[in-house]
Amino acid sequence: MKLTDIARDTKVKIIDLASVNELVLHRLNDFGIMEGSVVSLRKVLPFGGPCMIETKGQWIAIRRKEAVCIQVEAV
Repeated sequence: MKLTDIARDTKVKIIDLASVNELVLHRLNDFGIMEGSVVSLRKVLPFGGPCMIETKGQWIAIRRKEAVCIQVEAV
């Protein structure tokens, strides 16, 4: 399932980042987010706005079109 398909505040494990843009993948790696990381979707802003994800106590905003490319599974 995609990151944008989960309910808010649900913890999930990232299983595939292969289709994410290379620059976004580099940014996520800088924050320690990679395949196997546990994250939760905290906020989805309206009108196609960004998504806020949380991992290890830090909140990161990513574009919704990038969040759709992140494959996750329930923890």
